[in-house]
Amino acid sequence: MSVFEYNFEQYKSLSPDLYRKEKYNLQVELLKLQEDVIKKKRKIAICFEGRDTAGKSSTINFFSEHLIPSNFNYVHLGIPTKKERKNWFERYETHLPNKGQIVLFDRSWYTRALTEPTLGYCSKKQYEEFMTKVNKWEKSLVKKGTELVKFYFSIDKDQQKRRINARKNSKLKYWKLSESDKLMVNKWDVFTLYKNQMFDLTSTDYAPWVVINANNKMIARLSALRYILNNLTYDEKLSLKPPKWGEDLGNYSLHIEGVVFENLTYEQFKILAPFSD
Repeated sequence: MSVFEYNFEQYKSLSPDLYRKEKYNLQVELLKLQEDVIKKKRKIAICFEGRDTAGKSSTINFFSEHLIPSNFNYVHLGIPTKKERKNWFERYETHLPNKGQIVLFDRSWYTRALTEPTLGYCSKKQYEEFMTKVNKWEKSLVKKGTELVKFYFSIDKDQQKRRINARKNSKLKYWKLSESDKLMVNKWDVFTLYKNQMFDLTSTDYAPWVVINANNKMIARLSALRYILNNLTYDEKLSLKPPKWGEDLGNYSLHIEGVVFENLTYEQFKILAPFSD
C-alpha cells in the first residue's frame, strides 16, 4: 500500500493569532475524542517517527496539553537492555494502551527499522526479523481492538541542519542534541534508504504510514491533529473544514529563543517561522 501524505495547503498563510484559534478548536475536539475513548473503553496508540529535530516531541506536547492525565500515557523509551534487544516487541507491549486510554509514542518499535540499523545498533538479523514480523504483530493489535496511527514527520536536509545548529548554539536547548543526533547528521542517505524500505514493507491497509510535512512545526502540529480528528470516530464530532484564511499582510509575531518579534510582515514571518520556539 502507498504511503499517505497529509498536508493542508490552507495552513500556508497561518498567522500566530489564527494558529492559536485553530489550535483551540482542534484541542477541544481532541478532548471530545478522549472522552469517547474513556466512555467506550477504546484503545488508541499513536506513533511519532521521523528524523531528529522533526518536531515529534513538540507535537506530542501539543496533543497532550489539555488531555485528561489519567487516561493518556507518553512513552519515550531509552537505551534498550540486552534482554529488550532480544525481545523487541515485548519491550513495547507493556506500554500499549489499556481500555479507555490513548498512548503517544515518541519514537516507537520502528526505531529498529530506522535509527538502529542506520547507526549499527542492531544486527542485520535483528533488523530483518523485525521487518518480517512487524506487520503480523500490528495486525494482531488491531484485531484485538487497538486503533493504531503511524505518523512520520518529514523535513528536508537544510531544515534539519538549521535546527541542529540552533540546538547546538542555544543555552536552553543544547541538551536536546544527543550523541546519536550528532552521528545522524552524516547519515542522511543511509537513513533515507531505511525509511523508504520501511514505507514499502510496513504501510498496510490496517496500519498505513501517514507522512506529515514538518518543515514548519506549527503547520505540522495542526495537520497531524486534524488527521486524527478527521479519521477517528467519536460522539458529538464537528465537521472540521479547513480554515479559509488568506495571507493577511501584517501584525505577525513569534518567539525565537524567548525573544518576541512583533509587527512582522507575512514575508518576514515566513522566513523566521522555521526558527520559532
